[in-house]
Amino acid sequence: MHFTIGFSPCPNDTFIFDALVNGAIDTEGHQFDVVLEDVQTLNEWAVQGKLDISKISYGVLPKVLPDYRVLQSGSALGTGVGPLLITRDPANLTKDINQLTVAIPGMDTTAHLLFSLAFPGAAHKKFKVFHEIEDAVLHGEVDAGVIIHENRFTYQDKGLLKIRDLGEYWESITQSPIPLGGIVIKRSFEVAIQQTIDRLIRKSLEHAFARYPELTDYIRSHAQEMSEEVMRKHIDLYVNHYSLDLGNTGRKAVETLVATYTSMHQLPPLITNDLFTV
Repeated sequence: MHFTIGFSPCPNDTFIFDALVNGAIDTEGHQFDVVLEDVQTLNEWAVQGKLDISKISYGVLPKVLPDYRVLQSGSALGTGVGPLLITRDPANLTKDINQLTVAIPGMDTTAHLLFSLAFPGAAHKKFKVFHEIEDAVLHGEVDAGVIIHENRFTYQDKGLLKIRDLGEYWESITQSPIPLGGIVIKRSFEVAIQQTIDRLIRKSLEHAFARYPELTDYIRSHAQEMSEEVMRKHIDLYVNHYSLDLGNTGRKAVETLVATYTSMHQLPPLITNDLFTV
């Protein structure tokens, strides 16, 4: 079968999917038409049902559940991996966040959900692509910004300051790892097909782990001028045992996030027993 598949150009995603989409493993006759996009674009496409298989922010999951299920493999979860709220001006460290202008990496991102959970009264938000936020803070376009991905490793070198670790806040109130992003597949595919794709993604990641810390040309070519050190830090932070298999703890964390979303938006509870592939 032919599938459309979308994921980000970030090293954690290209590390996971390299072997799958570039023929390094047996795909059992299945072929993949690949689209690399930033996660907010992928979130919007998932709401539209555009791709067969896609990386999404878990923050958008409640909106796409009618059409998609979460695969057990390919997720980014963990502790100490959450988004950071940063600023350039030391005075902002003690100011009321609700009064600050804050750049957010996309309306439907997990980062936005976690920021809103920590600061429900914040009203001055500017939504930007994640890699534009650091510069927006540096140039004074916004008072503060929520950063994710490789910016976690570079903001201090640029003189920026951390106001709050939003992941630590989530962990403190839920006692749960942070569900950042996951892989979804259309419900319209037969269960056996969903299971096959799940197995192939896991196989692709096992292939990558077996060769790590080797970085392939595919990872490097999409890494947006990162150093190899930053690429490996990125992979080390976001790819782990939850990426191989969510397991009970990972699934519970995702369910907790979905419940948090529905509570924050005053929606009726969602039925989650059909949320994951089996």
